[in-house]
Amino acid sequence: MLPRPGSPPVEWAVSEGLTDYRAAEAAMEARVAAIARGEARERVWLVEHPPLYTAGTSAREADLVAPERFPVHRTGRGGQFTYHGPGQRVAYVMLDLNRRRPDLRLYVSALEAWLIAALEEFTVRGERREDRVGVWVRRPEKGEGVEDKIAAIGIRVRRWVTFHGISLNVEPDLTHFDGIVPCGVRGHGVTSLVDLGRLVSLPEVDAVLRARFEEVFGETVPVSAPG
Repeated sequence: MLPRPGSPPVEWAVSEGLTDYRAAEAAMEARVAAIARGEARERVWLVEHPPLYTAGTSAREADLVAPERFPVHRTGRGGQFTYHGPGQRVAYVMLDLNRRRPDLRLYVSALEAWLIAALEEFTVRGERREDRVGVWVRRPEKGEGVEDKIAAIGIRVRRWVTFHGISLNVEPDLTHFDGIVPCGVRGHGVTSLVDLGRLVSLPEVDAVLRARFEEVFGETVPVSAPG
């Protein structure tokens, strides 16, 4: 999904510490509106959040197992319940598909390809599934047919400008996922790079994410994070 020739590079912003979820949503809303008006560049914004659950537009209340455990944020992104927290890299991807190709299925496939390429750098084989959005890892040591999710995707599009994005489990507390049925998928678990034995830091992951992003979506330029 490379942009049209001559398009400016995508801004690449990384926030330090933990970012309030509602503040992030407000910043995304403002940026997406500015991109749609032609007043701002596309942007990828990398954050960590404090522990929380988010509910997408398809979320089923039965999938919220422990509603009192962490704050629950209702959001307009697609998908069901997911968890965000320390040790998980969230990337909010704000791209103008009018400059690329206005095709949501292709866009989701490109996000998956980006994540799979990044995981390859850490010798982790991520895979996509036709019936499940996200990126999955086979866990034969746990039993035949066992798979764990390592990265989630939840997007929203307005006037063909994307927002929300992806989350990659680097070193989160995996027990925090127990309060929901992640993305409504029963019968499979969750994992992380550290759980798989890859002892990597967020800055290391960020560098790989940026390099692999440029292969799929085009050039980036570093900028200061919002706020």
